Amino acid sequence: MSPFTGSAPRTPRWRHLEVREEGGVTTVTLARPAKLNALTFEAYADLRDLLAELSHRDRPRALVLAGEGRGFCSGGDVEEIIGATLGMDTGRLLDFNRMTGQVVRALREAPFPVVAAVHGAAAGAGAVLALAADFRVADPTARFAFLFTKVGLSGGDMGAAYLLPRVVGLGHATRILMLGEPVRAAEAERIGLISQLVDEGRAARAARDLAVRLADGPALAHAQTKALLTAELDLPLSGAVELDAATQALLMHGEDYKEFHAAFTGKRPPVWRGR
Repeated sequence: MSPFTGSAPRTPRWRHLEVREEGGVTTVTLARPAKLNALTFEAYADLRDLLAELSHRDRPRALVLAGEGRGFCSGGDVEEIIGATLGMDTGRLLDFNRMTGQVVRALREAPFPVVAAVHGAAAGAGAVLALAADFRVADPTARFAFLFTKVGLSGGDMGAAYLLPRVVGLGHATRILMLGEPVRAAEAERIGLISQLVDEGRAARAARDLAVRLADGPALAHAQTKALLTAELDLPLSGAVELDAATQALLMHGEDYKEFHAAFTGKRPPVWRGR
C-alpha cells in the first residue's frame, strides 16, 4: 500500500450505498430498489466521498458499479432533487451541479478500472454514471436514456457532452442528448455504448468476472492505461506520444515488467503485483 494515504479514518459504513470488498474487487451497489435506485443529494455525496477514499486508501484493483432490483439507476429522485432544487438560489444550485460533476470526475480519474453492470433503466444521471465507467457490461433489458432535455435542462449534464461523443461519435451523441430518447441494448452495443452484451440476468455476474480478470492482472499498467486514455483525449499527437514515452520509461522500472520477463523465460504464468 502507498504510504501517502488519506489522513481521515476509513469510513466504516456508507448510509446510501452498499459496499463489498472481495479479492481486490470492490462492488458498489446503488440500493434503493423501490425507487429504481433514484439518486438523492446524500447518495451523490456518498459516491463522491467513497471514490475519493478508495483512490487514496486501501485502493482496489477494480471496481464494479451496480444497481439493486429491477434496474441500474433511474437518475435523480424527482421529489428529493428536482422538487428541492426549485427552491434553491443560484449558489446552492451551482454547488449541487458541481457535486454531480465531481462524481463523474472521480469515476474517470480513479486509479483503477470501473465496470458498470447495467440492467433495466440507466436514465438521466444513471446513464452518465454508466457512461463514466471504463466498461459497461449489460444485458438485453438495459436501456440508456439521457433525459436532461426532457426536464428542460441541457443534455450536456455531468460531462455527458464531453464523454458521449468520445464513446459513440458526435452524430449519435447529438441525437441521444438532444432528443432524450432511450437507447436500447441492441443499438447501444452497435454504436459502442455497451462494452459487452450478455444474456438476460447475467450482467452482474459478467461484470464481476471482468473485474476479477482486471484485478488479477497488472494493476499499475491498467491504472496508467486509464490515465493516458483520459489525459490524451485533449492532447495533440506530439504531446500524446511524449506522455506515452515517459509513462513507459517509468513502468519499465516496475516489478511487473521484470516479472513478465522472468515468467516468460521461466515458462510460467506471471504473478502480477501491481508495482
